[in-house]
Order: sequence, then C-alpha cells, then structure tokens
Amino acid sequence: MAVHGLHQSSPAELAERLEAERRGLPFLALRDGDGRQRIVTLSPQRSPLTLGRQPASDVALDWDEEVSRAHADIDCIGDVWTLVDDGRSRNGSFVNGERVHGRRPLRHGDVLAIGRTRLTFFAPLTAGDRSTAAGARGAAPALSPAQRRVLVALCRPFGATRFATPPSNRELAAELCLSVETVKFHLHALFEAFGIGDLPQRRKRAALAQRALEEGVVGGPDLLEPA
Repeated sequence: MAVHGLHQSSPAELAERLEAERRGLPFLALRDGDGRQRIVTLSPQRSPLTLGRQPASDVALDWDEEVSRAHADIDCIGDVWTLVDDGRSRNGSFVNGERVHGRRPLRHGDVLAIGRTRLTFFAPLTAGDRSTAAGARGAAPALSPAQRRVLVALCRPFGATRFATPPSNRELAAELCLSVETVKFHLHALFEAFGIGDLPQRRKRAALAQRALEEGVVGGPDLLEPA
C-alpha cells in the first residue's frame, strides 16, 4: 500500500527535496509502490500534467489499482497550481481529506490523495515573498521570554527537516500550556517584529521559522525536543 510517509525520510531523501526546493519551482513529492521517494518538478511550460494509472500519464501511478487510468490533472492558472478532477476518476481525488469537485487551488504543504497514493505539494517562497520577509533585516528583534518560547516551539520541527509543517495554534498552546488566544497574540507580535506581517497568511508561519533559523535567532540546542 502506498502511503505518504515523508516524515520518515532518509537523509538522502531530505537532501533530494532540498535540492528540488533550490530550483525555485513548485514540486510534488510522493512514494511509489516500492516505497521509493519520487520528485515531480512543476513548471508552467509543462502544464497541465495528467495523473493516472496508465503509463503514458505525466505522473504515472501504475502501481495503485485504485487510481483511474486518466484520474485527474495538475494545472497552472496564472501563478496558482490547481488539482482538477472533473468527475472522470472512479474513486475521486482529495486534498487534505476533502474531496475535489472540479478545480482546487493548492497551497504549500497540501496532501493530495489519489487512490491510495499520497502526494505532497511544495511551493518554495517566491522572490517577492523573500524580499518582503527580508525587508526589516538588521539587528535581531528584541523578544520577550514568552515570545521566544513560542518562536522556539514553532521552529523546533524544522530542526529535523526544512520541509516540516509549522505547528498549529492549538498544538503550540498544548505544548506551552498557554491559551490559543495567547499564542495568537504572541505570533502576531512575532510576525511584526520580523517584518513579515504583510505576507499571505498561509505563508507567515513557515516564513517566520525560516527567518528565525537563517538569522540564528533560534538554533542549536533550541531545536532539541524537550525532555
């Protein structure tokens, strides 16, 4: 059975995904029927890409009997990548557990379920996002002890892999024994302190963790799991 399983990646697989990110293009990461990682780089020049069980598909999932021969498409509209399932698939297509009817925009970290196969969509920060996030470069911002605790907890999953998913407000609240509202308050202050308050909401957490790690505000022992 094909599963998502990217959290169990080997160092070589993590390096492969890092190299894919450095190309600056979105990509899909999946495991084939033998459990090997596959990377599919997405480029507007190759859009749309077909997903299906037939070997001629652009993304051929021929090991998965629950995938239809011509299951779905990955299509780029402007600068937005989308999953398209117009009803041709027998078992449907899903994004983060929700069935797709027609066209569904994809966001960084979305997990696509095609049959029993899981594909993760990665969208590296654009040059514009990086420029915005770097707008307030200079001395590291002064943080209160409470803000630093939230920032360290947010960054900790990235100590294992650059492709980690930032914890949710509820996960941070549970780990730090705080209320969700308190976590939101500290995160808002951190977004402003690091100059990323104007980034799209869906990118703020990852951008905050990336900048904190790049500038050495969080690192080393901070990223160890608490005892």
